[in-house]
Amino acid sequence: MSVTHTLPPIEKGRSFFGRLTRAREVGLLVLIVVLIVVTTAIQPTFLFSDGGWRELLRQPTILILIAIGEAIVIITRNIDLSVGSVLCLSTYLSGWLFANVPGIPIPLVVLTGVALGAFLGLINGLLVAFLRVPSLVITLGTLYAYRGIAILWIGPHFIRSSWLPPEYRRFGTMQILSIPVLLLVAIVVVLVVGWFMTSRRAGRDLYALGSNPEAATLFGLSERRLTLYAFVTSGALAGLGGLVYLAIFATGDAQVGTGYELEAVAAAVVGGVAIIGGSGTIWGVAIGAFFLATISSALPVLGVPSLWQQSIVGIFIVGAILLDRVLFLSRTRRAKRAGRTS
Repeated sequence: MSVTHTLPPIEKGRSFFGRLTRAREVGLLVLIVVLIVVTTAIQPTFLFSDGGWRELLRQPTILILIAIGEAIVIITRNIDLSVGSVLCLSTYLSGWLFANVPGIPIPLVVLTGVALGAFLGLINGLLVAFLRVPSLVITLGTLYAYRGIAILWIGPHFIRSSWLPPEYRRFGTMQILSIPVLLLVAIVVVLVVGWFMTSRRAGRDLYALGSNPEAATLFGLSERRLTLYAFVTSGALAGLGGLVYLAIFATGDAQVGTGYELEAVAAAVVGGVAIIGGSGTIWGVAIGAFFLATISSALPVLGVPSLWQQSIVGIFIVGAILLDRVLFLSRTRRAKRAGRTS
């Protein structure tokens, strides 16, 4: 007699968990609005100064891109701590190309920066998938390895604004209907990746792997292939984040991207991605990244010391993890009750 193995179903939007996930996203949006209103009421220049609104919308774009890639990795029950170092290498490589290859087309530089990120992500994925070493250990190692390469290569030098073509520098400040073009780019990435994760077989397979790796393997899914997909995507988006960083700041050195790896994990978790994998939405991650970036912009304006800023972000991270744990235990109890009554 043959035995048919089925994967645990991916949560539908109409389920209780789906409604609660959306409630979290709506709650984050409300918190963002309240934070902006309160900060602007206390310090009007936060929003109404020259470029204040533009900066509020433009600054989160880097974290949004990196957090999306991080979220895909976390959904597969892994973690990528090297994204900040990948961003650094992509940023400097792009600036170096502009400086040393006169007349190089901007699209070619963009593709090269993203390709470098994807290649570094592929190295992470290969090490995790074939060595069977926890991703936390592997990517902690590549975090320092990639950063070491950046330090050896860049040394005391830094990217100068004069290296960049005027068209690329203008891209960092360009707006459409008062909305920064870079934010629109991030929104397009969110929509494309979000659609892929929920509407395409490969995206749903990533959720299945994180939800129950053993069942996914029995069902015929390739854990190695999906792990490679996740890490390559994370690396590519970190590379794209480096290009956005270069467009915004028009400079960079060997310390660019330091700390982004933890911010990316925080944005993913606060945005609703379960740290144990298998659940979460890309739009929720984008909102979580925007929320953390808004906090980072608002707290200094409110005069909150930097130590307390880190503590406040930490409180949100711990709260998000506790919420995910409560939801997991609740689903487990309901599943057991359903099993007893069936």
